[in-house]
Amino acid sequence: MGQKVNPHGLRIGIIKSWDTQWYADKKTFATYLSEDNKIRKELKKKYFNAAVSKIIIERAANTITVNMFCGRPGVAIGKEAAGISEIKKAVEKIAVGKVVNINVLEVKKVDIDAQLAAESIAASLEKRIQFRRAMRQVMGRAMKGGAKGVKTMVSGRLDGAEIARSEHYSEGSIPLQTLRANIDYGFAQATTT
Repeated sequence: MGQKVNPHGLRIGIIKSWDTQWYADKKTFATYLSEDNKIRKELKKKYFNAAVSKIIIERAANTITVNMFCGRPGVAIGKEAAGISEIKKAVEKIAVGKVVNINVLEVKKVDIDAQLAAESIAASLEKRIQFRRAMRQVMGRAMKGGAKGVKTMVSGRLDGAEIARSEHYSEGSIPLQTLRANIDYGFAQATTT
């Protein structure tokens, strides 16, 4: 039986690039990696309303450049760019003694972005909207937005059932075997009661 592989990881070096763009030796690699993880967690949590799709971190010498791709960049930037200085402070707290540059970039097609779609389904589940309806709405928006194909999957105790299960819907073409196919992948977890 075929194994499930993350579409991003499989396509790195072919059509996708890394979310972290830096090089480190053995001594500093672990600290850089943990810093990046903390930066991502903090910014995702703090700017949840800005619909953060992905965060690309670049390092060179003593500088860190953080590129935030947001569905609603106006929420992250704030009035008179006050939000950028807040982001800078949050990153400087984690990466002490480094020069920090922040770029807030807009996601052009919000409906097609897989991560934002996954977070939308998770938010719907937390609001107790029926999972089938939430999945179909997201899929419909993505197909109208210009996606060639969409596949969504929800797993867990659906509708509060005793036994956990997985349900998935797909529409259009999703060529997972073709490595040059630009397939976006998103994952989100919903904390339900």
